[in-house]
Amino acid sequence: MKKNRQLLVFTHLSQLLDYVTGVGGFIVPLLIWLTNKDKIIGMDKQGKSILNFRISMFLYFILSIPLVLFFGLGLIGFAVISVFYMVFPIINAIKVNNDEAPYYPFSIEFIK
Repeated sequence: MKKNRQLLVFTHLSQLLDYVTGVGGFIVPLLIWLTNKDKIIGMDKQGKSILNFRISMFLYFILSIPLVLFFGLGLIGFAVISVFYMVFPIINAIKVNNDEAPYYPFSIEFIK
């Protein structure tokens, strides 16, 4: 195993591909994690945290859809989720670049 901080940073930032392609923000980190989890130090743990974050945010997005009917609460949920989608990959990429542990709030641990 070797250390590759640039690939870890790229894995976190690749989530932002959703804003360009619509679906690349889940597929690209998944592929990077699957192909490098045994080769790069920290990739397994960070890849799992990225995927858990993405799955959790998707679940929260789905749960917000019916809340739109209740006084527009779902719209607030959509706004909060979009901010999380934009901000936390950038924050965690910076943390990884500085050799700090990334943290994704409100993530449900689906992949252990």
